[in-house]
Amino acid sequence: MKKIFTSMVVALMMMAAPAQAQLSYGIMGGLNMTKMSYSEDVVNESDKTGFFIGPTINFTIPVVGLGIDASALYDQRESKIGEETIKTQTIQIPVNLRYGIGLGDMASVFVFAGPQFGFKVGGDKTLAEEANVAKEEWTMKSSNLSLNLGLGAMALSHLQVKINYNIALGKTGEFEYTDVVTNTKKVTGDAKANSWQVSLAYLF
Repeated sequence: MKKIFTSMVVALMMMAAPAQAQLSYGIMGGLNMTKMSYSEDVVNESDKTGFFIGPTINFTIPVVGLGIDASALYDQRESKIGEETIKTQTIQIPVNLRYGIGLGDMASVFVFAGPQFGFKVGGDKTLAEEANVAKEEWTMKSSNLSLNLGLGAMALSHLQVKINYNIALGKTGEFEYTDVVTNTKKVTGDAKANSWQVSLAYLF
């Protein structure tokens, strides 16, 4: 993955000189609508909202319509396991290859896709604990990989709106139910978090 990303960046930089490439930076924020899929049917599912915010950069080659955008986002998502709500807190780094079509000097539209790397900053939780009876726990992975697929629009060269689907490429976390009396795990499983995301960014 690292070699592929490096090759993409080098190729774009080689094309940038004759094409008058543009680099812009700004701040981006948005909302998540997360759907958790569980490996065990005993877990109730429900959609939850969350948010993300952080700096973003955008490297574009206007003549050919290609570009790369990358961000470093504080991301918080919520989901439900049984009757308990859990919050997953991560730093997400999306790196997207994009292709845009200009609609004159005032606006453009683009499609994008790329990997997103996540790193846990919080989210483990003891869901429920009954003394001398049972214990339920949720443990989030320390890092995760997902894929973004989406489209967006740019207005007035500064305002950017995007919508995308973020697809988990591995498990987001694990949960387990332990019988305290016998010290045995009655239920163990894992979960994946897929999200619809809507974002708004201002680029300087």
